Amino acid sequence: MSAFNASHVDLNTASQEDILCYLALSENEFHGQLGARISSIFVIFITSTFCTLFPVIAKRAPRVKIPYHAYLFARYFGTGVIVATAFVHLLEPAYSSIGPNSCIGASGDWGDYPWCAAIILTSVMTTFLLDLGAEVYVDYQYGIQRNDDATEAFITQPCISTSDSTSQDMEPGTSLPKNAEIHTEVASLQSERSFRKDIAAFLILEFGILFHSVIIGLNLGVTGDEFATLYPVLVFHQAFEGLGIGARMSALHFGSRRWLPWVLCFLYGLTTPISIAIGLGVRTTYNPGSRTALLVQGVLDAISAGILIYSGLVELMARDFLFDPDRTKRRSHLSVMVGCMLLGAGIMALLGKWA
Repeated sequence: MSAFNASHVDLNTASQEDILCYLALSENEFHGQLGARISSIFVIFITSTFCTLFPVIAKRAPRVKIPYHAYLFARYFGTGVIVATAFVHLLEPAYSSIGPNSCIGASGDWGDYPWCAAIILTSVMTTFLLDLGAEVYVDYQYGIQRNDDATEAFITQPCISTSDSTSQDMEPGTSLPKNAEIHTEVASLQSERSFRKDIAAFLILEFGILFHSVIIGLNLGVTGDEFATLYPVLVFHQAFEGLGIGARMSALHFGSRRWLPWVLCFLYGLTTPISIAIGLGVRTTYNPGSRTALLVQGVLDAISAGILIYSGLVELMARDFLFDPDRTKRRSHLSVMVGCMLLGAGIMALLGKWA
């Protein structure tokens, strides 16, 4: 790089790495507007925390009288937001930072193998193994035994709905089970078992989003001329992501752990503001366009992309629309759910034009 002269480029001797790194690497561009940057800490904290808490409060506080359709919108709009975040806000930036057509991807060992794709694949598989491990562990803890031919039966035999199995234990002419207390205890155990499985998947999802929130917070604190555009875009970006996290959190049955949703909501709400504050603290020394920064950002974005791709497609879309036995049979309701999801994905993908 030291011998490369951008004013007199000879394409016969210049390397791809020289040209790509010259175009990609930059200096610290911080140019003031400290007051506006400090305000972003509080604005993003308030909006992201409020949007994360909204679905949780809507589900758990009937006295607030938030319309059911508002909750429904938040849940499926959030699904679309998370899926779009995975592909537009994480996958593409990861390739821009460490992909084959980037400065890092064309340098040394990074140019000998598609490392960006490998990191994303590893992240997807690791997330799957953690998800599977959590389910197997919870089944083991609750003494759930599965037959050796369970997979074959699942594939070849028709499903029996939960309503059919429950109706077998009902007294004729009544709406209560024969052994109400036993059924209440079983329901409680099933709810706890379901929570332990679901909370593991949710924590993985939030972990992937928090990675991304750290990077964008740091960059907002030190960015240059792009700050005026990036600031409002990130307010909406974090608000929509928060809506998605909150909608998923609201579906979990926390039971006596009433404090946990608040902790998780504030954890998301605080991550980006704290990162902005850190960025302001190192505003004259941190350079998001340096080789080291691009490498770290690319790796973290690739890891987060893998987590959100798996979580978005498997845990959210597939589980809600394809494998949910209680999914609504009314086509109008299903259309609204899908429409909300597409709207969330479309708006979040549009925000990718600026951030």
